[in-house]
Amino acid sequence: MSGKHKRTFDAIFETPVRSNIKWKDIEKLVENLGGVVKERAGSRVGLILNGVFAVFHRPHPGNETDKGAVKDMRDFLKNARVKL
Repeated sequence: MSGKHKRTFDAIFETPVRSNIKWKDIEKLVENLGGVVKERAGSRVGLILNGVFAVFHRPHPGNETDKGAVKDMRDFLKNARVKL
């Protein structure tokens, strides 16, 4: 895993919850961990990692993930049993 992916992973689990993580960095992290990013209707995107599936909304008009989505991403990564 590259340093950038590790920093993104660490940012997702920081306390307090951050709201300035770029969504594209999260997608790249999931792909680097062996997951799949699938386009869905509208701004939705499906993520599959270690048999766990979740649907998220890409942020718009900006590109930074809000705190609620970061919390959901934490849960997704925990459920997918990702540990670094």
